[in-house]
Amino acid sequence: MPVLIAYILVVLIWGTTPLAIVWSNGSGHFMAAVLSRMLLALVVALVINALLGRRLFDRPGAVWVYLFASLGIFPNMPLVYYSAQFIPSGLIAVIFALSPFVTGVLSAFILKDNPFNRQRLCALVLAVLGLGVIFRSQLALDEGAAIGIAGILGSCVLFSTSSVLLKAQRTSVDAFNQTTGSLLFAMPGLLAFWWLADAPMPALPTQAVAAIVYLALCGSLLGFTLFFFVLSRLSPSVVSLITLITPILALSSGALLAGERLSTEALIGTALVFCALVLYLDLLPFRRHPKHR
Repeated sequence: MPVLIAYILVVLIWGTTPLAIVWSNGSGHFMAAVLSRMLLALVVALVINALLGRRLFDRPGAVWVYLFASLGIFPNMPLVYYSAQFIPSGLIAVIFALSPFVTGVLSAFILKDNPFNRQRLCALVLAVLGLGVIFRSQLALDEGAAIGIAGILGSCVLFSTSSVLLKAQRTSVDAFNQTTGSLLFAMPGLLAFWWLADAPMPALPTQAVAAIVYLALCGSLLGFTLFFFVLSRLSPSVVSLITLITPILALSSGALLAGERLSTEALIGTALVFCALVLYLDLLPFRRHPKHR
């Protein structure tokens, strides 16, 4: 598959995932939606692996790769689904766009690789300021929004921790096996949490069922596999643009398909977050770089 097509598909899938999560919650318990999605994705992945004769544990260290990758599913995904009950899907994407900053901080502590220079520190301060504006605006509308924002921030930390720990591993595992292994390792935790939450499997409306199927096949399987494919072939700066594009698509789809609207103050906070990302990713078009001689 051409890398450009894979890149576009990742943006489209990740840009529509927040709205699909909101829809998949339906009228039932959020854990029922999470478990249904991940269980379906795991079954399909295992069937594909069996048909192709692929082995998950074909090299030393694969267990640790799957274990650290599974943190992005459990306990991360239950936290995302729970938080999606309190804030619009567009804001989920905007807050999650802060993950490059969280990844940078964790890299400094875990990998002893400090990515922050003066410009990136300014970007971090601007991002925190934007988040504060968003938090204040949502809290003025609904006190429950504080729970949603805190939950997505927690999700950012879990996802970034998973990414940094994976980066520290020397074992290389292909994208589809990594997705399958992470689902397999996350499943015991998802089942245990679903059982403890006493979440019944209700008869969900058609919209919720369609969203769960879309998230399982596209969001979980195709999306992550394509992302790892893109990551292996493009520079980190180009890949990180996904973080900047998907919130715009998520905000647009939420407004057009679900009638979601953000207050003026929330839009100002969102703009500050985008400006911080541009500054952090060094995308300023007017910057003068020294010429090579």
